[in-house]
Amino acid sequence: MKTFERYVLGEILPFLAGGVAAVITLLLLVGLEKIIAPLLAKGADPLLVARVLALSVPEATATALPIALMFAVLLGLSRLAADSEIKSAVAAGIPAARLFRPVLLLGGVVALLAFGLGEGFVPRARTEARAVQRQIVLDNPRVLGLGEQNVVLRDTLGRAISVGEVRPGGELRDLRIVTMQDSLPPREVITAQSGRLDPGSNVLELRDGQRVTYQDARPVTVLSFERGQLPLQDTGTDLSGEGGNVAQPLYDPLPDLWRRTQTYRQQHISAPADFTALHQKFAGPLAALALAFFAVSLAVYAFRSGRDLGLVWALLLTFAYYATFSVFRVMGENGALPGALAAYGPNLIALAAGAALLWLTARR
Repeated sequence: MKTFERYVLGEILPFLAGGVAAVITLLLLVGLEKIIAPLLAKGADPLLVARVLALSVPEATATALPIALMFAVLLGLSRLAADSEIKSAVAAGIPAARLFRPVLLLGGVVALLAFGLGEGFVPRARTEARAVQRQIVLDNPRVLGLGEQNVVLRDTLGRAISVGEVRPGGELRDLRIVTMQDSLPPREVITAQSGRLDPGSNVLELRDGQRVTYQDARPVTVLSFERGQLPLQDTGTDLSGEGGNVAQPLYDPLPDLWRRTQTYRQQHISAPADFTALHQKFAGPLAALALAFFAVSLAVYAFRSGRDLGLVWALLLTFAYYATFSVFRVMGENGALPGALAAYGPNLIALAAGAALLWLTARR
């Protein structure tokens, strides 16, 4: 790599690190308000809460890298242009097009890093975060009061346990466990006036309850009990506020998601969220290259036209891309757009905008 290209990278890399750090800091601040403060107010273990927040950093980093790269390139090249360093390089016989090589090379590295994070660290971090969330609830059931009104646990037999109320001190009230049959009335219903999760375990203790079994929708046996125990397999609670138990296919390992979507194709099943997630596995990291190309094209156009981009334009364009990415993703997950278009659409827009800027630059 030549001196000029190393110099350009030297200007961009600090802004890239700062952009990623800013996104992670923003995540921590949002988490402080939405997760940490409510959990600590409910008496959750501070160390477990901190682990949940820390385990969200890999996902934030993978998402932030491509966008932070565009922000860094715009700021770095804008500074070079403002100090007339690009003009000096052109006067020395170095064409402005030489800016593309180091930036696109950096974009490739960022794309590989984002893909590696998304496939290697993010799924494992989310699985571990889910386990920590479960431990938070088992240690202090009061945190179940966060989020939805009706809390639902699940025992080791897969039965749903409805909790009507979580009182101070971790007491659960109005519990109901129903054993369902396909297309038939319930086979068994267990109710309890109160219950409590044993601290540090996954055992739910029931008190003052009743067990009723049914046959043909008629009660067959009725058994009252003072105390009973149910082992739990999952708390059924997502403390991050991202939709509870709703599966997010984007975080499934790529081989599993690939096999599932192939099965859907063979059976002609419409699953827009899964197909969109499959394409986003690749489109997300590749956004680094698309945004790098756009940022350099815009910088070259601004240099030729004598305009200064500055911090405000960098922030506006970064926000515009993020908003476009979010809208396309939601439309893809809801079936309003094909999965491939929803995933690659924002990247194609960035490439088209960069090509248009180069065309306008060539006409000057």
